[in-house]
Amino acid sequence: MPVRYCPQFPNIVSKSRQVAAYRSYLIDIKMYQILLVAVLSLSAVAGATRVHLEPGQRVEPPVNSGWRVGRRCLPDEWIVLTFALKLRNVDELEEIFRRVSTPGSLSYRQHVSLEEVQVMTKPDGHVRKAVEAWLVQEGGGDRCRATGGGDFLECIVSCGIAERLLDTEFFQYLNNNETVMRANRLYSVPSDVSPLIDFVGGTHRFPPTRRQLTKISSPEALGVTPSVLRRQYNVSDTVGKMSSNKQAVAQFLKEHFSEIDLKEFFLLFGESFTHKDSVDKIVGPNGILAGVEASLDVEYIMSLGANISTWFWGTAGLHEGQEPFLQWIMAVGNTSDAPSVFSVSYGDDEDSLSTSYMERINQEFMKLGARGISVLFASGDDGTGCNGKTFVPSFPASSPYVTAVGGTGFEGIIGNAEVGNYISGGGFSNVFSQPDYQQGAVQKFFSSATHLPDSKYFNKSGRGYPDISALSNGFLVVCNLIPLPVAGTSCAAPTVSGIIALVNDHLLQAGKPVLGFLNPFLYQQASALTDITDGCNSGCLETGFCSQSGWDPVTGNGVPNFPALVQAALKHSH
Repeated sequence: MPVRYCPQFPNIVSKSRQVAAYRSYLIDIKMYQILLVAVLSLSAVAGATRVHLEPGQRVEPPVNSGWRVGRRCLPDEWIVLTFALKLRNVDELEEIFRRVSTPGSLSYRQHVSLEEVQVMTKPDGHVRKAVEAWLVQEGGGDRCRATGGGDFLECIVSCGIAERLLDTEFFQYLNNNETVMRANRLYSVPSDVSPLIDFVGGTHRFPPTRRQLTKISSPEALGVTPSVLRRQYNVSDTVGKMSSNKQAVAQFLKEHFSEIDLKEFFLLFGESFTHKDSVDKIVGPNGILAGVEASLDVEYIMSLGANISTWFWGTAGLHEGQEPFLQWIMAVGNTSDAPSVFSVSYGDDEDSLSTSYMERINQEFMKLGARGISVLFASGDDGTGCNGKTFVPSFPASSPYVTAVGGTGFEGIIGNAEVGNYISGGGFSNVFSQPDYQQGAVQKFFSSATHLPDSKYFNKSGRGYPDISALSNGFLVVCNLIPLPVAGTSCAAPTVSGIIALVNDHLLQAGKPVLGFLNPFLYQQASALTDITDGCNSGCLETGFCSQSGWDPVTGNGVPNFPALVQAALKHSH
């Protein structure tokens, strides 16, 4: 039997890798046949060994998040569990991801389709059957469905069955009018099942809470509007022209935007450029009462990426057991016509998440990048982060497979030089090593830095972030028809995202493919950005890192210079 995905990637996957993958595939079939038999006989094995899939996962709610524990989940109450089935050919996926994302590669921007990604990575059928057999055996397999790519299995089960499946207890947690069901201790699965699953969603992680990222700016910082940003980043009156070009914002806060607010915003601040005044597609819920975060994202991505088709992707979680971020990445990963740019203002402390969870999410990011989708995350508003002993990086900003957007501010009045914003999330991952694309830039930073925090606080060899920055203070947002001042890297993320979508528009006009995963391009073409050389972020009771010439963990490689980015992108197109 030939490996189905190999013929579809003749210029990307070598013949030797095809042969190796074929042999591995045959071994996998045999292994999972054996595992299936083992799983089916679990009930006959008394005291079967169990394995914690996420030993490093924090169980309690985040500090100051507002979540508090309530009653025990009743045995007949329903929750949703999401089983992340082990993917196939992850090494091949990463090879393709790197080749299509790296300028100079013969495969640069030769992105693959959703179908091709699914064929390559879809878990082997024996994996799903073995997991389903285990679920059925425990009474929980009759209300399960697989995602389109077969990579996740969502099951509606009673709390009684969930507690038996995972050897834990579920409790209701409350936050104002919000409730979720979560396990109060680490879950486990039988050792025969553990090789088949990366993690189980709906067990531990809590939905983000409002105002986690957006902060009201001080009155003296007011005045950043679309015209200021367009002038600052040399966008001028350029707008999108290609109907095939799409950009999106993602929301997990149960926040919504208002079309009335959007029209009012552009009436106030959109006179100098052509723009759309409505979102073209809404995925998920969108209510009547608008939220500041959602309004900010939509208004500013549509101002910088003006006249480009925009999607609002709201994922609040339809059930108490669902994780909004996980629901979003599952949905995008199975949507063939997803926008090519996503702006996301969301993050968790890296040390609160299990490595197995983060590694699987990274695989999902690789899938998106291989398809030519740029995913940009706000780097966070807590500087380096701090737990009293070490800096605390923010994930997904610390992932090597996304673009992290830091924050700057004007030094004094609007129009002055930009400096690093003290809130700008930045530092070095304690989990992920430095990717090849940034090693030279990071080494240069350390060799020339005149100020560094005590080395006990950070991991010098970790993935450094952010990658790029933009203004993050004094933004004016219209929310429920009221202009409000806001600040945070959640201002910078949609700003940069709209500019990237506009660069994509120029590529499409020239008959070229879109940028896709941005980081190798941003580091190779750092001269297409305006370097920020002043300003420090906050650390542990002292200054964190400081901006300097070249890349730094406050502002990354700098802020956008739109004409230079377009020129560099066109130059490096096949």
